Amino acid sequence: MAEKDLRINGQIRVREVRLIRDDGEQGIMPTASALELAREAGMDLVEVAPQAAPPVVKIMDYGKFKFENEKKVRDSKKKQKLLKLKEIRMQPKIDDHDLDFKSKHVRDFLAEGNKVKVTVRFRGRELAHTELGLDVLKDVLKRIEGEYAMDKAPSMEGRFMSMVLSPRPGKGGGQVKHAPRPEGQAMAPPANPEAAARPAANLNK
Repeated sequence: MAEKDLRINGQIRVREVRLIRDDGEQGIMPTASALELAREAGMDLVEVAPQAAPPVVKIMDYGKFKFENEKKVRDSKKKQKLLKLKEIRMQPKIDDHDLDFKSKHVRDFLAEGNKVKVTVRFRGRELAHTELGLDVLKDVLKRIEGEYAMDKAPSMEGRFMSMVLSPRPGKGGGQVKHAPRPEGQAMAPPANPEAAARPAANLNK
């Protein structure tokens, strides 16, 4: 039952209630008697199951109970925080300076708790050398080593080769469901028909 719907102390106006004590013992008694026990303990009588017959109540510190419930709600929202997907694009013949610059952006996005899609775009005859794009993605991973978890390993999507990274557990507050692809596993077959005619590049190149 929602905390805002809980009735406490004088708001409980039924004739009798079922009181559950801290030790787990319970018993039915007049509401007035349960209220008296709560007052003697310096605490509140809280109706925790109004739909029961008779309603179920507990003696507790309602202020503390409310604070702990609010904290649970806040923590739950933090855990449910959705990661935003950022994208970084580059060319297969990128120079070291630009690669460093874009790798820094990838690292920053991950540190902020975002997922990052790193994409290499091929133009014209560059599709004949998709291994260059794979080398670029591997170089990015070397530059951000220890900062990521692999959500989607490098693979071809038309004229693009991309991978998706998530913040590593403990980095950027993200929840990561997929572990990095172990070394030695091959890249997924390219979706582009022209690229499909060639042997798939291996991640261990």
